[in-house]
Amino acid sequence: MDAILGGLVAAAMWAVSTLSTSRSSKLIPPSSVLAGVMLVGAIITAPFALSSGVPEGLDLKTLAVVLASGLANLIGLLLSYSSLRVGKVGVVAPITSTQGAVAAVIAVLAGETIAPGSGLMLVLIAVGVALASLSSATDTVDGRDGASGALLAGVAAALFGFGLYTIGRVSADLPVAWVLFLQRFLGVLVVTAPLAALGRIRFTRRALPFVLVSGVCEILGLIAFSIGAREGIAVASILSSQFAALAAVVAYFVFDERLRRVQVAGVTAIVVGVAVLTGLQA
Repeated sequence: MDAILGGLVAAAMWAVSTLSTSRSSKLIPPSSVLAGVMLVGAIITAPFALSSGVPEGLDLKTLAVVLASGLANLIGLLLSYSSLRVGKVGVVAPITSTQGAVAAVIAVLAGETIAPGSGLMLVLIAVGVALASLSSATDTVDGRDGASGALLAGVAAALFGFGLYTIGRVSADLPVAWVLFLQRFLGVLVVTAPLAALGRIRFTRRALPFVLVSGVCEILGLIAFSIGAREGIAVASILSSQFAALAAVVAYFVFDERLRRVQVAGVTAIVVGVAVLTGLQA
């Protein structure tokens, strides 16, 4: 049940983060959004990680895996933020959410087993995510080309999938706080500090609250996913991808973004799959 609960909480947090980022990325450059998110994440995780001391499981091999995962996540976030700048939430979020399918496939190929019957439900949920992502590539925001947003989101999903899987693997050896702190600290070193030194970070009064919310929810979502992944990476990965359906529904009511019929079918498939999967895992 930890895999299910962790995946669902992660989905809720990442939906909020996606919606917040869709606003901030239109007000300031995506690089500035990323710099802020990394700084917020490092500030939140540093006290929890450093107060416990350096963990015994932090050897060079584990550190390399964490940093590789962090770099994939970092580049994925930049591409995702850029895609939200030019595309609609209802298109970009479902495409990005295929990260869960990528991570689940990697996990299964690596030999992970899941409960009998769960595989079929994972397939149904993955199909639902794919259907939810189907939309016209010419969807635009403020006259910008939506096709480029879809492409950026697709590349981001591949990077996120790799990052999710590696986080799930190292979370069994390292405290979650240390995994997240090292990744956010890497982001501060690679993105925030250089941009600040060059005077390239731009924040506005309107954008700052959205950046803060995105930074906090990204961390909370990763914590929930890491906890769930300790029981099952494939299940936690697929369920966490529901953030796309949640974000698309909220965007429909709040931002007046219209869902196509095929997207509604995808959301329905996801809901049914989750309900059955929850029963099987219980």
